[in-house]
Amino acid sequence: MNIKNILYLLIIFSLFLFLFGIIVYIISLIYSSIKGSPYVPTSKKLLKKFFGEIKFKKNSFFIELGSGDGRILRYIAKYYQINGLGVDINPILVWFSKVYSWLENVNDRVKFERMDAMNVDLTKADYIYIFLMPKFIKKLRLKMEKELKKGVIVISHGFKIDNWDNKLFKILKNKPFNTYFYRF
Repeated sequence: MNIKNILYLLIIFSLFLFLFGIIVYIISLIYSSIKGSPYVPTSKKLLKKFFGEIKFKKNSFFIELGSGDGRILRYIAKYYQINGLGVDINPILVWFSKVYSWLENVNDRVKFERMDAMNVDLTKADYIYIFLMPKFIKKLRLKMEKELKKGVIVISHGFKIDNWDNKLFKILKNKPFNTYFYRF
């Protein structure tokens, strides 16, 4: 076999790997959508706006349900020195979260796990962030009502939490999604 044929095979193999990777990624996004919410990253520009509204307590614990690529939790760990847990059902996004947290040098403060949000222990949370679909939030609300301790702040980006109007203390108007702040 000559060098030209070897290069040709390497190019074909590389294209195959690239296409395979894209297909696996697309399937993982479809899986996330079926299980609760599609992956829709929150813009980094909004993070300052969201979290500038909260006076974080030292040594607090932050849980992000449906953490996607982990940008929210990494931001919190980096700028507010808070520890936390990011949970997502999508194994590829969890892997990216772990890599990004290592690259940003916050992996000692954050942990990412592949898990269904309905199976997360919320009892240690001081803050919870969600950007999930209303149907899933409705199920999650019942879990939160059973597990959350007094004083927990729940930030719901995109959708209100039904029957929590008495807990709502702030709304940030954004386009296309508002952000709702609740104190449990």
